[in-house]
Amino acid sequence: MPLIEVSELTKTYRVDGSSVPVLKGISLSIEEGEFVAIVGRSGSGKSTLLQILGLLDKPSSGRYLLAGRDTSTLDDEETAFLRSRTIGFVFQMFNLLARTSALENVALPMVYAGSLNRLERSKELLGLVGLSDRLEHAPSQLSGGQQQRVAIARSLANSPRIIFADEPTGNLATEQANEIMAQLEKLHSRGLTVIIVTHDPEIAAHAERVLHIKDGLLEKDVKGASRRPPAYTAKEEPPAPFARPPVSLAALAEYARSALRATAANKTRSFLSILGILIGVGAVIAMLAIGRGAQKAMEARIRSLGSNLIIIYPTAGSKGPHGYQPITWGDVRAISKLPHVTAVDPNSNGQARVVYGNKNADTSVDGVTTAYPAMHDAQPYYGRFFTEAENLRMARVALLGQTVVAELFGRKDPMGKTITLNRIGFEVIGVMPAKGASGFRDQDDVVVVPLMTALRRVLGQTYPSMMYVQCDNESSVAKVTAAIHKLWRRRHHILSQQSDSIIVRDLSSIKELLTGTTRTMTLLLGIVAAISLLVGGIGIMNIMLVSVSERTREIGLRKAIGASRQAVLLQFLIESTVLSFLGGVAGILLGWSVAFGMSHFAGWAAIVSPESVMLAFGFSVGVGIVFGFWPARKASLLSPIEALRYE
Repeated sequence: MPLIEVSELTKTYRVDGSSVPVLKGISLSIEEGEFVAIVGRSGSGKSTLLQILGLLDKPSSGRYLLAGRDTSTLDDEETAFLRSRTIGFVFQMFNLLARTSALENVALPMVYAGSLNRLERSKELLGLVGLSDRLEHAPSQLSGGQQQRVAIARSLANSPRIIFADEPTGNLATEQANEIMAQLEKLHSRGLTVIIVTHDPEIAAHAERVLHIKDGLLEKDVKGASRRPPAYTAKEEPPAPFARPPVSLAALAEYARSALRATAANKTRSFLSILGILIGVGAVIAMLAIGRGAQKAMEARIRSLGSNLIIIYPTAGSKGPHGYQPITWGDVRAISKLPHVTAVDPNSNGQARVVYGNKNADTSVDGVTTAYPAMHDAQPYYGRFFTEAENLRMARVALLGQTVVAELFGRKDPMGKTITLNRIGFEVIGVMPAKGASGFRDQDDVVVVPLMTALRRVLGQTYPSMMYVQCDNESSVAKVTAAIHKLWRRRHHILSQQSDSIIVRDLSSIKELLTGTTRTMTLLLGIVAAISLLVGGIGIMNIMLVSVSERTREIGLRKAIGASRQAVLLQFLIESTVLSFLGGVAGILLGWSVAFGMSHFAGWAAIVSPESVMLAFGFSVGVGIVFGFWPARKASLLSPIEALRYE
């Protein structure tokens, strides 16, 4: 069975709407182990024939059997497999990867074949062509003859049965050309089938059989005497079964190295691509950090108020004799004995003028009990809180909010100083923690005094104006609220048809409102930041499309030496992912820096959580994959011969 057998092979190209026939019905067969030269003038169709025989192109009609296989039935994966395992190419233009060493160029076909011991095999092949001392040299550091020898070594990487050489000496001087032909003759003597295309009769004279092509037809087939050594016998090998090699770690590493080389070769363009992802990831992290910080600040504010607190206000809720009904001391004692109630804090508040020396200010006065610090997370920032004994004897002691301290004392220590509230002297025993603004009120613009002192000495009131009730946990709030309403109506003799004379509120609704608001704001900030990530992804897609156009010949070379569509797709996907990965890492650093700067210099609450970092980073890599898929798929679908012809 001939190794190559073609019958009535034709090839027609469409140029500007018209048909241009190149091959017009060629029939021939080539046996295993032959050295064949295909000669003819430029445009005769000899290179087209070689490309079809090498599975780089497909005929318009006719039949082509390679090692007994009908090539018209092969899909892209099977032709890639045959190019990898059965065929080796030597090109006129060498087609070596520019940013890759001679050793890596030779090892490349073995990556796509999934072969082991690639470097050892590559060193062996380079030694075979006399380049053992040029392993790490890039193509630009080699002469033309040396580059062609590297290409020959590469064609032998997967131990092929056929070597196709398209004008292998076309760009070389005579001495270098003779050197290359000697290498091809040596390969032929080892049992390989060698088929070369040339227009030079001297080069064709090295072959034992010459096929003359003229105007797309086989004009004559000249067979000379075989120069094979007597020990040579052509081997009849069964066709290798098709088996797609699995994607190995070595292949992925090669794709990653290729991506990094492409990134480094176009630094400015790569930086601009990375910049879009960098800004997007940084914005996502910074915005989520601000939103998270705001949420934590709100939660701290709610904790300071008490999420398990109930507030009671007396109000003119009923007409007639049950109009305004104050909170009595009996109400305080009765409510404190309700189930699930752990503490009560009746309060009285009003306005007063506070004076120290020649400075004065109008401020709020809060009369509270000793339960106030624990219930409101308000342990003194400095100093101490008053005792129950001081409350009962109406002691003239006070704790100042930080706004009052700043207005009256500036940077001076207020502890032990005497201030006046409505012309009554009070000793400062502590400074309250900062609470910030709540609505239109500055919670730090306050003077806190014992409840009995406020009622009898400062505000002139008999009963508390409001009351805080603390439950054992948040789930008890609804039960205690219902019990308070029932108790109040019974104690104050409110009829069923009359409305309550108190307002009972808890902080759960406020908590839900604030939590929902901050969650919505965080989501909106994240969406705005994510839009910039999408813009960065579009930038990566554009750059990858440009990269595919620039590297079309490289893609053609990779497919010619055995790369399948899957391999090319993976390579360009990894390249786009590398860009987004680098942008993601830099974006994490940028986002953290922005969040830190806002927190440190602007005083904003900003918390960078691991979840937001992982979300932004994962999203950036996902953007690289999604937006890199189209350019990668476009690269994978390129025809090998069309890609190699691309200018």
